[in-house]
Amino acid sequence: MTDDEKIAQLGGYWADTRDSTQLIAPMQDVLSRGRPPFDEAVRDGIGHLTRVFGVTPVTAREGMQKVQDAQRHLREKTRLGIPAVVHEECLTGFTTYGATVYPASMAWAATFDADLVREMAAAIGADMRAVGAHHGLSPVLDVVTDYRWGRVEETLGEDPYVVGTLATAYVQGLQHSGIIATLKHFAGHATSRGGRNHAPVSLGERELRDLVLPPFEMAVRVGGAASVMNSYTELDRVPAAADRWLLTDLLRDEWGFAGTVVSDYWAVAFLKSKHQVAETMADAGRLALHAGIDVELPDIAAYRLLHDDDPDAARTASDIDTAVRRVLHQKLELGLLDAGWAPPEPADVDLDSPRNRDIARRLAEESVILLDNSLGVLPLESSVRRIAVVGPIADDPRAMMGAYSYPIHVMPRHPEMGLGVDAVTIPEALRNAFPGAELHVEPGVPLTEPADDAAIARAVEAAASADVVIAVVGDRAGMFGRGTSGEGSDAPDLDLPGEQGRLVEAVLATGTPVVLVVMSGRPYALGAYAGRAAAIVQAFMPGIEGATALAGVLAGAVNPSGHLPVQIPRTGDALPHTYLAPPLGQDGDRISNLSIAPAFPFGHGLSYTSFALGDVQLDTERITADGRVRASVEVRNTGERAGATVVQLYAADPVAQVTRPVRQLVGYARVHLAPGDAAAVRFDVHADRFSFTGLERRRIVEPGRIELVAGLSLTDTSGIAELTIDGPGRVVEEPVLVTPVEIVPITHEPTEGDAG
Repeated sequence: MTDDEKIAQLGGYWADTRDSTQLIAPMQDVLSRGRPPFDEAVRDGIGHLTRVFGVTPVTAREGMQKVQDAQRHLREKTRLGIPAVVHEECLTGFTTYGATVYPASMAWAATFDADLVREMAAAIGADMRAVGAHHGLSPVLDVVTDYRWGRVEETLGEDPYVVGTLATAYVQGLQHSGIIATLKHFAGHATSRGGRNHAPVSLGERELRDLVLPPFEMAVRVGGAASVMNSYTELDRVPAAADRWLLTDLLRDEWGFAGTVVSDYWAVAFLKSKHQVAETMADAGRLALHAGIDVELPDIAAYRLLHDDDPDAARTASDIDTAVRRVLHQKLELGLLDAGWAPPEPADVDLDSPRNRDIARRLAEESVILLDNSLGVLPLESSVRRIAVVGPIADDPRAMMGAYSYPIHVMPRHPEMGLGVDAVTIPEALRNAFPGAELHVEPGVPLTEPADDAAIARAVEAAASADVVIAVVGDRAGMFGRGTSGEGSDAPDLDLPGEQGRLVEAVLATGTPVVLVVMSGRPYALGAYAGRAAAIVQAFMPGIEGATALAGVLAGAVNPSGHLPVQIPRTGDALPHTYLAPPLGQDGDRISNLSIAPAFPFGHGLSYTSFALGDVQLDTERITADGRVRASVEVRNTGERAGATVVQLYAADPVAQVTRPVRQLVGYARVHLAPGDAAAVRFDVHADRFSFTGLERRRIVEPGRIELVAGLSLTDTSGIAELTIDGPGRVVEEPVLVTPVEIVPITHEPTEGDAG
């Protein structure tokens, strides 16, 4: 290969012509200027084709034709004839026209169902593979530390173990279908100062290693992820795109990652334009290449200039060769270098199939969280006659979809084409669930604009004359401030956006029972409504089947089983805070006049049945620093209908050489039980699951006392079981990252009084 041919493999080509009013990536309009035409740009070949399906609405057949034309050009009109990797976004489904929109990642997290997430990802991968794509820019493994951050909806919540296990399941499902999964954003993107997009990250190495990095490590070591994308942000003043310790020393040398590192869009150029650590674009390219970024996306710009005024040409040439080997090895594994390879022939592929819809529906149903039902109004009586549906997003199917879904990401630029998929609205779903009821729908207030008194009065009138009010409040996703949630749509506080809180207070004042349905991308403060609303339901952007799932929950056809992957704040200004704070970061002891106690704790979720949890039983009270303990707990359905709950195992380290979270999740299991049935949930916990980064900045298992509790939430827990780690401590090099769980049905033994 010539030098130009090598460098060409280290970049992408994006056939995009958007202006400043149509951005789907930061500074897209500025950094796209001067892009050469395709024939010129790929004269020596190209590594990636960027979002052929994901920018301008095309049918599957039309997109496949574009791929075929581009690949034929590369095969027939470049000297080496090497095809390109086709990459696409795929977080809430294949991000293309007419494809199924699955629930947002926060909704997957609420299911605590790794098997279902894996099934969804496999279906997404199969659709992408069918049309000729190879590489998916998902999942997001950022651990939430500040709910104000706009991209909370894309995350899997605030617990690194939940994030790691569900993201790993996604990776396994996508790659099983032949699509490379990309871990993003590496690392610390969600930990930005003030919850602001792209802001610097202030983290010590211990918090980075114990909170932010574990999901990535799990997805690499356990999931076998084949790609990683750098974060836009900077850690301790070093931009991730230029951080060799992060992208090479840690990722490759310590964890053994063997895939490709791809840049977030224009992250290489940002080293010059935003971070200002490079004088020229050539300098920016060399910084990124030397750090360990193999492929510059979405276009190749800085890498084209790698040899310009290069002070260390030998090092650059060596790093280019290393990166090219990784890219070509991946193309070899994808079959792109096989003799006679060709992309799929253009065809009418159904990207919104009944299979997809079934998975989307089940995910949505499992993700709905019943936060409060203290008045017992849910499920609604089938005989209900008058239902008032109020709220600015109540009749808007877009509110069920995340910012990286195609209807939100691209279709607003093509309003004449609608959503591109059929979606039932909440009022329509309620009419189907309650065919004998009269529905009155009133938005009451806009989402963010000033409210109109007359519109609120109409909503109040509808509420006052109804048997029940369904108040649907929350978010509508959008990019860079065009929504209340999504990339670049950060929040100043955690009160409901706009004047939605005023609307809720107005309908509560009517005295009609109010079911508050919060459909959002982040957790909002609900302390003012707990105990006043007849019931509170949380749905984190439940996707294209979300309205049907919500109506099913309200009507009782679906027994809610979602649990919180984040806390629900009590007030909108007590932040940032998550459950994993050490003792000094927790509420209480009159440390401050500002309470940070949540309205609803991590892991919380109610059901239309009831569950009883026993105390944790250990098979041993003492283990060594490389030993295991089996922690068993019995859970029983004590109610009158079948249902599912999430059994959670938490550990506490009362005395350690550095401060530790008061309580941290070390295992969980989603358990479905018929009325009266019980199961033993057995957690196989290795001592590594209690490890942490010690004073010498190495991961250790420290001797001493560990407390284990089981719970149906962080605070609804059983009695404490004490475990002692004996003997010398241990430095952990290759940790056990997963807690295997076995669910064993408990057979009821007949007593003398039983019939039969």
